Amino acid sequence: MSEDREQEQGGAREDAARPSSAAARRERRASARPAGRKGRSGEPGSAGADSARTTESKGRPTPSRDGRQGRVSLFRKIGRFLREVVAELRKVIWPTRKALATYTLVVLVFVSIMVAFVAGVDVLFAKGVGWLFGSG
Repeated sequence: MSEDREQEQGGAREDAARPSSAAARRERRASARPAGRKGRSGEPGSAGADSARTTESKGRPTPSRDGRQGRVSLFRKIGRFLREVVAELRKVIWPTRKALATYTLVVLVFVSIMVAFVAGVDVLFAKGVGWLFGSG
């Protein structure tokens, strides 16, 4: 569980009780965990006991979503979409000018070769159909 969710569930916790360093957070998490893992103790009923303890410690159920606002406006949806697009574009590793020129040249050469190949096959088929059915 993340620290944020843990803080939300606690509700009335004070800021002084919140760990201020990563080491303090690790220590706090370790103290909240049971000492052994499920099924490691060798006892046949230990796994059931662990799951019962886990169920008891979960606390309140997930709140329903009835309290949320109903529909989101179209402008908010568009704004969120544009923010996400900009965020994704920031993650893109853009090619250098030299790499871009190389990629463009490779694509142009490949396309011209494929055009020549298709044109050659077309001419061969045209000649074959002309020979088979006769021209004229």
